Amino acid sequence: MKRIFASQTTLHKLEIFCTVCELQSVTRTAERMSVAQPVVTAHLRFLEDKLGVKLFERSGRRLVLTAAGRRVHTWANEVITRTRELERELNISGEAELGTAIVSASMTVASYVLPPLFSVFRQNHPTGGVTLLVSNPQLVTASVRDGSCDFGVCILDPRHDVDGLNVERLWIERLVLVTAAGSTLAGETVSPEEIAALPFVSSPRNQVRRELEEDALRAHGIIGRQVVLELGHPEAMKQAVRAHAGVAFVMETSVRDECERGLLRRIATPGVDLSVPVFLVSRRDKSFSDFQSSLMDFVRDSAVGGQPPVGFEVSDVKPPIR
Repeated sequence: MKRIFASQTTLHKLEIFCTVCELQSVTRTAERMSVAQPVVTAHLRFLEDKLGVKLFERSGRRLVLTAAGRRVHTWANEVITRTRELERELNISGEAELGTAIVSASMTVASYVLPPLFSVFRQNHPTGGVTLLVSNPQLVTASVRDGSCDFGVCILDPRHDVDGLNVERLWIERLVLVTAAGSTLAGETVSPEEIAALPFVSSPRNQVRRELEEDALRAHGIIGRQVVLELGHPEAMKQAVRAHAGVAFVMETSVRDECERGLLRRIATPGVDLSVPVFLVSRRDKSFSDFQSSLMDFVRDSAVGGQPPVGFEVSDVKPPIR
């Protein structure tokens, strides 16, 4: 690349270019980036003029990358990712903290498993800082890729694109069937045939959590069950079940408290054993700080024998000494 290209190219231009690559549209890019369409067009023209190559070609109404455009896109993504990571690292006050980590996690794991786990870790690393972002699996992997977070902990669809990522299984989450404590929808146990006839509260069809649940049920011959309510967060699902909207398959770690307190009742499902794996996701080319590596190792070590972390209840976390 010519020196004049490097000296005149800004991160904003590269972000606009990468957004066009993603959305395949100048109009949609302008809307997302809150700039005028001519600005987007001018930035693309600048890149093509300075590089001396054509970056896009039209395919109907879509803008599709050329071979040269794909190479530039790979480079631009790397520049943006590295810059975001550097900005985050330099934004840390070295005197106030000895380390920082940003973790992105899928909803159930982020809501019920990681908070007490991270609280215990924080007691052993009081000068470090941990930020936990709650997201869906697709956005978790996207955040890992673009450097918005250091690593992710989430469920994953086997069909999910994990190119360029390290994916290691941490533990298996069991899905258990629950209903309201006083519900008469089902007895103590249900058969596969009875499961198919029950009214269900579930996550929306386009969520990985729902797809994994459907795949697991299909493997047991349960097809076409009756979903009466779709809710996007496990806490909302539990509240709906408590209000007698139906039954739900939920991760065991998310309902331990309610079952112990008698707010929800667990229904046995002989012959129907459902589970979903939880993964640690990181970028293959990322360099981790000692603090980040320690946190990752702590998460790994907490899942003994492929089981969800136990012994990290909120009540076990000691208040700091003032």
